[in-house]
Amino acid sequence: MADYGHEIQFGTFLTPSAQDPDHVVRLAELTEAAGLDLTTFQDHPYNSDYLDTWTLLSWVAARTERLRISGNVLSLPLRPPAVLARAAASLDRLSHGRFELGLGAGAFWDGVEGMGARRLTAGQGVEALREAIDVLRGVWDETAPGPLRHDGTYYPVPGMRRGPAPAHDIDIWLGAYQPKMLALTGQQANGWLPTLEYLRSPDRVTANRLIDEAAVAAGRDPRQIRRLLNLFTVDVSSRSRGFLQGPPRQWVEQLLPLVVEEGFSTFLVGRDDPRLIQTLGQEIAPALREAVAKERATSGSDTGPTGALAARPDARPGPDRAALPASLAARAVQPGDREYEDVRHSYSWPGAPALVIRPQTAAEVAAAVSYARTQDVPLSVRSGGHGISGRSTNDGGIVIDMSRMNRVEVLDRATRRIRLEPGARWGQVAQALAPYGLAMSAGDYGDVGVGGLATTAGIGYLARKHGLTIDHVVAVEIVTADGRLLRVDAEHHPDLFWAVRGAGGNFGVVTAIELDAYEVDKVVYAHLVVDATDTAPLLHRWGQLVEDAPRDLTSFLSLFPGRRGNPPVAQVTLVYAGDDVEAAQSALSPFLEIGPILDTQAQLVPYPAIVAPSGNKHRGQGLNDTRSGLLHHITPQAADLAATMMASGQVMIMQFRSVGAAVNDVAADATAYPHRTQNFSVIAATVPERRAQLDELWAELYPQLDGLYLSFESDTDPARLSDAWPEPTLSRLRAIKATYDPTNVFNRNFPIPPASDTDDEGADSRDDDAG
Repeated sequence: MADYGHEIQFGTFLTPSAQDPDHVVRLAELTEAAGLDLTTFQDHPYNSDYLDTWTLLSWVAARTERLRISGNVLSLPLRPPAVLARAAASLDRLSHGRFELGLGAGAFWDGVEGMGARRLTAGQGVEALREAIDVLRGVWDETAPGPLRHDGTYYPVPGMRRGPAPAHDIDIWLGAYQPKMLALTGQQANGWLPTLEYLRSPDRVTANRLIDEAAVAAGRDPRQIRRLLNLFTVDVSSRSRGFLQGPPRQWVEQLLPLVVEEGFSTFLVGRDDPRLIQTLGQEIAPALREAVAKERATSGSDTGPTGALAARPDARPGPDRAALPASLAARAVQPGDREYEDVRHSYSWPGAPALVIRPQTAAEVAAAVSYARTQDVPLSVRSGGHGISGRSTNDGGIVIDMSRMNRVEVLDRATRRIRLEPGARWGQVAQALAPYGLAMSAGDYGDVGVGGLATTAGIGYLARKHGLTIDHVVAVEIVTADGRLLRVDAEHHPDLFWAVRGAGGNFGVVTAIELDAYEVDKVVYAHLVVDATDTAPLLHRWGQLVEDAPRDLTSFLSLFPGRRGNPPVAQVTLVYAGDDVEAAQSALSPFLEIGPILDTQAQLVPYPAIVAPSGNKHRGQGLNDTRSGLLHHITPQAADLAATMMASGQVMIMQFRSVGAAVNDVAADATAYPHRTQNFSVIAATVPERRAQLDELWAELYPQLDGLYLSFESDTDPARLSDAWPEPTLSRLRAIKATYDPTNVFNRNFPIPPASDTDDEGADSRDDDAG
């Protein structure tokens, strides 16, 4: 059994004849009218009898509304990938997400070479295609930092601006037959697109196995890869009773094994026959879908490969999908589903969960938690999914994705009471509050989710004026490990209310948060770019200025190493929490003396403008090796150590965020975030291959630090718990953990071990008046 579980799709493979161009367009329109899913065209531009495929694809996209389109397959040697990426994204945007990319390494080399392209050997063609896929996805990923640079043998890209991103994640389907191409399909592609007439049944089985093995070796689930199949020798009027040469019932009987035994799920008919196209859409497609559904239901087993994936030595049992409550079935996404690529990763970390559940109500969250605790797999909870700490996705486990619970409400304008669901993004929150003249300080990035930040601390652009986000939380609705939905505040479950403000990820899944917002309309925003050649003096001076500044001013400073002969730079953000331009100017002006200014801008703007959401997609593309700490002051010694880190070339970015002022007005034991005397948060981040060097450099800075901000730390060493929650905070949290999550269901986000009977009983007495 090798049914990969994909939805059954049908389409056409039409001849792009230049002799009667209107005919091929009419056939494409008929394909849509018949209810089929996609139409495709061969790509042989050296053949003067054929229309140019790209022009035809564009024309058909404009003449249809629902139909997906693709080349079958586009000739890579004649379509350089950097140009192809832009063309593909443009066509996908113009067609509102209806373009897919069937791609081939090259064939008919005399014709290709005759048009001026380079002739490649089979091995060279595979490597060129591998490079091309990297270039294509690099161009589409407009959220990645800096221009795209690719040091390739066949397709070097010295430096180009990324984008535009396509309207949806374009699938790359490879026409592959030989082992190296099949391996590449498993490693990098979204689909395999061969032709039935070129492969005997044993060859198809072998090819699928090679794809599966390559996928597993690359850390992918083979079910991510759709198996498509071109069908040419077909007929619905034939009496020969040959393969796919007979009535619709015969087609269903003969296609069914290709689905449930060989894993194919998309069939493209290569005949320009209107009657066949209509029969395919009206009779064959619905009948096959019904037959496949019955077969899958009858088998009663999870679909998927039984070969390479099942035999993977490090594979662990996945969650029992049969035990998933019926109320959650429509909310679940698993490998092989079209939406899986959109939900598997966080922004910073790649992941391969076995099941992603996207509840829409608190009751569904409770059902998801109750189900997850019965499964012996990792459980992650995700709100926005920025996920620098890496805990909001996993491999082989369950993710409860809160993105669909994203409402923002103003409950009472007079008291400034607001209610936020955890899946909302802070940029969305800012936009929703702006018409009321309200705001809530939360980070520096509009795509960060409410849930993670509002249960950890929340160091934002208004922190020195208004404090941390958690300082304004007045009530929390939370599903605990036993599936209960509790409303916690100063009077109800005050111990839990205290704990979730600073350690929330350890105690349950937050389904809503109520906060007291504050009056903020416009702010003065300034951005400086400074030559950081003299890094240590710049840092020390900036730190002094921040501490001396009025609390209306909050500042962040980011350090970047020099590149390509340019000096290192500091980017300084300054936000004055109000619209008094004269007072803001007085507070901002001293910062112009911290070093050589390369660029500067300042303006009065609505607060939402500085935390606008970007809508970027999550592909594990962020810097995911980070270290985090807190500083009382940026002393000369701390500044020197930071300068050494940047000069090493091993650190990609260091960022300093000002806290203090209103943050430190709150008592250390008022919330589970105890760090109320420090004035700065500092992080350093790098790429995985430089992690060891980062740790060595961070160890030198570590004695200068006092405390840790959880959201920016990816080190999983349990010793970090004492940095995040020094005593007596940690013991108090352990006692509360033992009450609400004694079996440690929520054990991914800097897991706090529940207190045991042998622990100091004093922790229990401290719990009595928590909150």
